[in-house]
Amino acid sequence: MVLFPAIDLYQGKAVRLLRGDYEKMTVYSNDPPEIAKKFKEAGATHLHLVDLEGAKNGETPNLETIKSILAQTDLFTEVGGGIRSMQVIDRYLSAGVDRVILGTAAVTEEGLVKEAVARYGDKIAVGVDIKDGCVAIKGWTETSGIDAVFFCEKMQRLGVSTLICTDISKDGMMQGTNRELYRKLSEQFSINLIASGGVSTLDDVKALAEMNLYGAIIGKAYYTGAIDLKEAIALL
Repeated sequence: MVLFPAIDLYQGKAVRLLRGDYEKMTVYSNDPPEIAKKFKEAGATHLHLVDLEGAKNGETPNLETIKSILAQTDLFTEVGGGIRSMQVIDRYLSAGVDRVILGTAAVTEEGLVKEAVARYGDKIAVGVDIKDGCVAIKGWTETSGIDAVFFCEKMQRLGVSTLICTDISKDGMMQGTNRELYRKLSEQFSINLIASGGVSTLDDVKALAEMNLYGAIIGKAYYTGAIDLKEAIALL
């Protein structure tokens, strides 16, 4: 299993939200590239980035910060947050990003998923943000009413190779990840699954790895010191 330490970007800073609430934001660093370098020093090979401003407006306000991160590290980098058009997908991939994550657009614009997968293949992932069993959209501010498992099946049929599944209720809470959800999804789908939300301890990391998941995202647990990234990578 691959670990994806995460940097959430807002106005060029590394921040974390509590369960996606922009009113509950903690700023961890004014220098996101420096954090990415620390990830690499700890042994990380992959990086998960989210443009929280982009998630709201569908643009790329933190692109220069992302370019700086790419220039200073050679980590495999995936980016999500407001990617809702081929123009934005092209912009990120042209900048050197390895994989982009479609969120709201994958729910509202099936044609975009088809076009993006046809053009870029496994450089396209889809984020499945789950709230009360349904897919949430627009930076977690709305629920689509679409059953999450049904949606995952649909994405697999469309040729999406990677799904990032987040249990919103667990995100940033430091109360453990939803192991039952990921066990169920891993048994049901042959697609690459990345677990996100609530990965709080080395036991969480170990449990997810034993499910043969493709990856897991570590966010707040790194910043608070609850998980030592070097130890977590060594565990795997």
